[in-house]
Amino acid sequence: MALAGLLHQNAIIPAMRANSKKQLLQELAAKASKITGLPEREIFDVILQRERLGSTGVGNGIAIPHGKLNNLPSIIGIFARLETSVDFEALDDQPVDLVFLLLAPEGAGADHLKALSRIARVLRDQDMVAKIRSSDSASAIYTLLDDDATSHAA
Repeated sequence: MALAGLLHQNAIIPAMRANSKKQLLQELAAKASKITGLPEREIFDVILQRERLGSTGVGNGIAIPHGKLNNLPSIIGIFARLETSVDFEALDDQPVDLVFLLLAPEGAGADHLKALSRIARVLRDQDMVAKIRSSDSASAIYTLLDDDATSHAA
């Protein structure tokens, strides 16, 4: 199952610069604001509130921050590959360099959980993660994420 339905090529940041978890979340909120038209502060507050419940750093240098927003018409994703890893208080205490922000409408329910599960499945694939880490363009990363279902069949 490809991630293309959640992610557009303009929602991929191939070389994000951030010095901290907070700055990383602010940069992601700014990008999400440009894509959704929703206020940057509202997006930032939602994902920060979720982080306070427990880190969304899932290990292996990967984080999947997420949240639900009013007035968001559909589930959207934003993917960033960081130039330098940042401490994200991840489950394995390793710094994070790959981040997939998932935003869902307030009433998304099971679709939000299915999307999170899909993202986690794709990013558990060590070969996929290695290819993403070695890619330096949004189009290359998008192609990898878009083709994640078919590449396993080849």
